[in-house]
Amino acid sequence: MRLSIVTFGSEGDTRPLAALCRGLLDRGHDLTLFAEHSTLSLPRSLGIPCEALSGDVRSALPIADPRQDLHLSDVFRSIKAVNAVIAENSASWLRTVAPHARESDAILFSSLGSGVGGALAAQLHKPLIGLFFQPITPTRCFSSPMLPPMNLPGWANRLTFKPAHAQAWKICGRPAQEARREVFGTRDDTRLRFDHPMLFGVSRELVAQPDDWPDDHRICGHWSRTDVTWQAPGDLLEFLAAGEPPIYAGFGSPSAFIRRKALGALIDAVAGRRAVFSPGWSRIDASVLPKNFFIVRDVPHEWLFPRMSMVIHHGGAGTTHTAARAGVPQIVLPIGADHHFWAHRIALRGAAPKYPRNGRFSSKAVAALIDFAQRDETRMCARDLGAAMAREDGVGNAIREIERLVSPQARSHEALRVDSRARVAAKGLWFSIATD
Repeated sequence: MRLSIVTFGSEGDTRPLAALCRGLLDRGHDLTLFAEHSTLSLPRSLGIPCEALSGDVRSALPIADPRQDLHLSDVFRSIKAVNAVIAENSASWLRTVAPHARESDAILFSSLGSGVGGALAAQLHKPLIGLFFQPITPTRCFSSPMLPPMNLPGWANRLTFKPAHAQAWKICGRPAQEARREVFGTRDDTRLRFDHPMLFGVSRELVAQPDDWPDDHRICGHWSRTDVTWQAPGDLLEFLAAGEPPIYAGFGSPSAFIRRKALGALIDAVAGRRAVFSPGWSRIDASVLPKNFFIVRDVPHEWLFPRMSMVIHHGGAGTTHTAARAGVPQIVLPIGADHHFWAHRIALRGAAPKYPRNGRFSSKAVAALIDFAQRDETRMCARDLGAAMAREDGVGNAIREIERLVSPQARSHEALRVDSRARVAAKGLWFSIATD
């Protein structure tokens, strides 16, 4: 089986796919992973065939001086910058992926590669499979993961997915269709579709399989590798060996929105405890940190988190799952996107305190969250959750689904593209998952 796998974004978008790709290669399949160039170090270290896509989200973001206050205009400028990267590079992405995709049995897409993956599949008449880390298929069971959790009736929960899908079309779908016209001379104005298989690298311990999803939309379990071999630098090993397990604090790519005032609140809340801090995409000056903070940068979370006493983070899907799998308590301080969803899900399992809905990042509030995370019952819940997730085979489940969907013995390409409205009607649901 030959596969083209397309994504674009940050490390958090590529790392789970690297685990899945390595598993597919170990099963004897052929593939190439197409992703943003700065995220390919891990896939290449795992021996995964890769090709870099043009564009750089991190460089394009207008990351302000952390000493300045954060304004709503900064967020809008960042969204506009990401949109520009996609619009400016979609044609290049099509040209890069198309030669491999023509010889592939299927195109798999994820994250900001969604529009290009869909456009290529339509142009080349290839089966299409989505790979996602948030349960974005509409359901009555919960509201859209791209919004803060809401207590709504089932029919209203389904409605909450439509705005996010419309926004996804605007960001990814429309530029891809314009690029398709430029590269191939054809265009399809159909909105981003969900009438194809969708596999989710999400733990069933955090999100159960909704009973109103199509049969080929599957919660597989988290996609990660536990056999991480990484040589830690000597100074990090010395710090870890010098005392009790430290607190980890890091906010990944959204750390671009962290300001010094918030960092000061975190430092005060840690109150002299040993801590490991990852600055992520921020421009925080390490010299402002006290001596009890140890700075790390490119450290595999799978290696680091089991050595921590707790993990303080923004609530990204990958960080949440990796910390949960490590069996340590978490403190989630959501910044945006799906962060509130994962903060809520991990709190439901008792492995984290409820996140502050007012968004306050004060030292007093964070100190109270740290106290909660240090409780014996919180630690026990975190250990139980980690043990349960260790029994999952997320990569194996996804591979079996892909083989079932794409292999010559599986159903035909036409069967993979059953009209979404017909499928929804067959399930007795009134709300279409199309976004037109």
